Amino acid sequence: MATPKKDQPGAAGAAGSLRSNEAWSLSEHAPALLASAAEQIGEALQVLQGGIDQLQAQSRLGPQAQWALSVPMHRIKRLTVVMQQLQRFHSGRIRQSHEKVDLARVAEDCLQDRRKEFALLGVEMRRKLKPVDVLIDPTVAHAFLSALVDWALPLGRRIDVRVDVNHWPPHARLQVRIHNDGAPPSSSAPVLDNLDWALARQIAATAGGIDLQREATAEGITAIALFHRTAQSVDGISAIDLTADDPTSAFKSLQGIYALVISPALQVRADVRDALREIGVAADSVVDLQQAADAVRHRMPSIVVIDADLRGPDFDRFRSQLLREAMDMPFVEISGDDSAFAMSGFSETSMASVGRGSIRESLGTAVMFELAKSI
Repeated sequence: MATPKKDQPGAAGAAGSLRSNEAWSLSEHAPALLASAAEQIGEALQVLQGGIDQLQAQSRLGPQAQWALSVPMHRIKRLTVVMQQLQRFHSGRIRQSHEKVDLARVAEDCLQDRRKEFALLGVEMRRKLKPVDVLIDPTVAHAFLSALVDWALPLGRRIDVRVDVNHWPPHARLQVRIHNDGAPPSSSAPVLDNLDWALARQIAATAGGIDLQREATAEGITAIALFHRTAQSVDGISAIDLTADDPTSAFKSLQGIYALVISPALQVRADVRDALREIGVAADSVVDLQQAADAVRHRMPSIVVIDADLRGPDFDRFRSQLLREAMDMPFVEISGDDSAFAMSGFSETSMASVGRGSIRESLGTAVMFELAKSI
């Protein structure tokens, strides 16, 4: 009986060990194919780089041509690295040591290392990082944040990175938000589901204890990662101690806070200023949003108190512009319902609400809580 040749369908070693009548599953073989593709691309890049080096040595490649070749070379190299990392994390061939790591420090180090890259790309990378400890391998944490930043870079030119503690459950929270200045993005757009996003999801799955989600709104695209293994919950309210035996100690924490009050009603403006004065918050008041915009240009407030009568498209634009300059600007609404009282929720468009009839009694408490969340 003749032995099949190696390149025939039934031969061992031909495209793996599968025979032609065996079931094929792409999902089962995807990791091996990914590793093989990355290896082949890497080998081709080495040959291409050798040819470029030879042309440079012979002075046959001018600066413009070198630059033109370097851009796609860099992109292909980075793509190869991402593919290799994706395969490595998927295979589980990583050694993790779960240490207590300050997530804010990891984020700061990662962003500082790449600040020149952001400048060259024309990306405005803003950060607001609160110290919070998580149990994770430091290298894995750095790789995870880098993957999220790489995912975000092609999607916008204004990116916010935040580290804080989720309201409930009290897990460490990492947010990467890409601001949108044009049409609302589609959450199903193929560009969002690129290899960098796949890598971030795979790292989260491999590390364990990380819940990664993504949401797209008219304001932009946000990736949110919650770390279940939070070693130290940092209570935002502790920034202003509301339980001190000496009530004035809380008010001393508000020194330097400046509020902008916006209302067409003289009585509302007066009541709000009086209530803010009682807790040691300085305030200016204006009658409409145009005056408010002028006031902001001269001095950025710490908090805005807005009359509900001014809510509408103009206010939405004013608030959106203000949040570009101050990421966590808190807002308190003065409601026409005299008995209204509510703290802001988890949505970025949510704001605290105090009724007109309870400004003196309730506004100070609302302002202190909202400031504590943003400090």
